[in-house]
This record gives sequence, structure tokens and C-alpha cells, in this order.
Amino acid sequence: MVDEAKTERSLSSQLLQLPVIVAALGYLVDMYDLFLFSVVRVPSLKALGVEGDQLLPEGIALLNWQMAGMLIGGIFWGVMGDKRGRLSVLFGSILIYSLANIGNGLINSLPMYAALRFVAGVGLAGELGAGVTLVTEVLPKQIRGYGTMIVATMGVLGAILAYFVADLFQWRISYFVGGGLGLMLLVLRINVFESRIFETVKERQVKRGDLLMLFSSRERFVKYLQCILVGLPIWFVVGILITFSPEIGQAIGLSEPVVAGKAVMLSFSGQVAGDIASGMLSQYFKSRKKVIGGFITLSLVFVLVYLMAPLNDLTTFYLVCVFLGFANGYWALFVTIAAELFGTNLRATVATTVPNFVRGAVIPLTSLFVYGKSQVGTLNSALGVGLLTAALAFLALYFMEETFKKDLNYVETD
Repeated sequence: MVDEAKTERSLSSQLLQLPVIVAALGYLVDMYDLFLFSVVRVPSLKALGVEGDQLLPEGIALLNWQMAGMLIGGIFWGVMGDKRGRLSVLFGSILIYSLANIGNGLINSLPMYAALRFVAGVGLAGELGAGVTLVTEVLPKQIRGYGTMIVATMGVLGAILAYFVADLFQWRISYFVGGGLGLMLLVLRINVFESRIFETVKERQVKRGDLLMLFSSRERFVKYLQCILVGLPIWFVVGILITFSPEIGQAIGLSEPVVAGKAVMLSFSGQVAGDIASGMLSQYFKSRKKVIGGFITLSLVFVLVYLMAPLNDLTTFYLVCVFLGFANGYWALFVTIAAELFGTNLRATVATTVPNFVRGAVIPLTSLFVYGKSQVGTLNSALGVGLLTAALAFLALYFMEETFKKDLNYVETD
């Protein structure tokens, strides 16, 4: 019993290692910037002369530029993470999106706004994948889930912080705050150490960060595709239901206008609780798949409530946003399982590209939503897209490998 208690204390102390803390703080700043645009979309566009019916299409266009940057950045940083190391990504990505954030506070035209959202997207793409990869490699497998839970929870707090900063300050100042926080974090990262697993593989003559390896094996490609599909419901909720909550609230028939920033803040408040709950449940049941399946089911239930229930007042609408956020709380598990499914020489590539391909899926999802909106209306279009993403996620999860007890000290071979 004494030995078990000592082991538990030792494992708990490892959760407070500098790489875990720095990865968590980095993701906080990452999510602050990523969702600040959702919060300040309307006031920033109005300041640039966009009004009325143009707010939705111009907002979608800027969001798509950001997501396109994340797609490209996801590939670049993923490959860099396996070729040069996890730390090179943690330094490079935060520098780029911090400077881009500051630039967003200086824009005076839509083209400039679009260009800087694209650059910010490139930078933002590297933070989560590199952080989760580093955390999963430096922590024992018994507590990997707790480590990535801490990272994800801090990230969600960053999204909530974006709401309060934007509420207190003018939107340009809010962008400056995000850039400043990122530059300050760079100083803390100087003392972070690389994972021993990666350093060992680096000394061996094996291919690292080779994207073609994901497609040269049918088994690897199927696993990779499964990872992406499992995460789709999260970004359907965030990228469509929450980001465009003012338009959906209007379609529902609410008498009061929905404030997008408040919907974002409340949904991410719910996600904080969801991330903690999913992480704890995963450790308790010793399973990633069971918990992810439960949260996807919960997400589908609240999507149906959000779009089909008679939400007659604004308070009830915002409450459903909280529950949608809670159901989105399997984000950390989804990225963790992606990292655990692949060998050390491809782990950063997968863990970085997968969440960014999921985020980038907002481009076709919003395009499908906008097309459906013109055909069957806002609510029916959103419902159709939501059912599609849930069906694909359930199918992918069913055939996915359980990774809770998997040893990560291995490599992928041709």
C-alpha cells in the first residue's frame, strides 16, 4: 500500500512538469486568438464598413481564410515536428500567430483582414498538435489522459478569456492583448526540454515526418481518416452553430438578438467541464473510445434540441449553448487518440494535421450549410449538416482501435 501511494504521488507530480505547463499555457493563447475572431466578428466588420446581410457572408469568408491557413500550417508544422522536433513547432508557431494577432489590431480593410487571418491560421495550426505530442511522450501512459486534459482545459479557458477581454476593451486592443500574451510565453519556453522518445528516434535511420507514409499503407490511411471524421461534430458545433448563433437565433424566432461573443463564452464554459469530465471518465473506464462515443451521442442530442426544440427565450438558448459546449468536451481525447495511434516518427505530423483538417473541414461544412440555407432554410440546413457529421463520426469510431494502454515507443515502417 505504501509503495502504491508513493507511485501515485510520483505520477501526480509528473503532471506538473514544465512541458505540460507550457503546452497548456500555449494552447490557452492559441484558443484565445482562434476564437477572438468569433467574438469580435460583428464589431470588427462593422468598423470596416460591413453592414446588414453582408455580415454573414463576409464573416464566413474571413473564417475560411483562417481555416485555409490552418490547413496549410497543419501540414507544415506537423512535418516540422517530426523532422526538427516538437519544441521547434512550439516556438515557431506561437511567434507567427502572436505577430499576426498584433497585425489584426492594425487592419483597415477587408483584404488586409483576410490576409492576416490566413497568417494567424498558419501559426495557430502548430500549437495543439505539438503540445499534445510532447505531453503524451513525456508522461507515463497511466496519466497521459490527465496531461492532455489539462492542456485542453487551459485552451478552453483561453476562449473564455477572449470573451471577457473583448467585452472590456475595444476589438483592436483585444487582438493586441493576444499577441502580447504569446510573445511573453516565448520567454517561458526557453527552459522546456524535448521528449526522450523523440530524441531516441532522431538518432536512428528512420523516415520522420514523411506525409506519403500516411497514404502508402491502407491501414495507416484508414486510421488517419478515422481520426479526422471523429472530430467533425466538434467543429460543426463551433464553426456553424455557435459562430453563427445570431443568425440561427433569428431563424428560431427569438425576440431578442443573440450576442455571438456571449454564445462563444458560454459554450466554452461548458466545454471546460466537458474536457474535465471526459478526461476523468477516460481514466476511470480505461478507454478512449467509450467516452468519445458517449460525448458524440450527447452532442447529437443537444444539436437536435438547439435546432428543433421550441426555444422561446434568450436565456434558454444560451443554456443550450452551454450544454453543446459540454458535449464538445472530447476534443482532448480526440487529439490524444490520434497521437497514440501512430509511431513516434509520424506522431507530430498526425497530431498536428488531424485537428487542423477537422478545423479546416469548416470550409466545406459552411459551404454546405450556406447552400442548404438557400434551399431548405437556416435550421433545416444546419440540421442536415449536423446529422451528416454525427453519422460519419460514429462510423469512424466504431472501427477505431482502442489506445488507452498503448506503449508509444515505436515507429512506423514502410
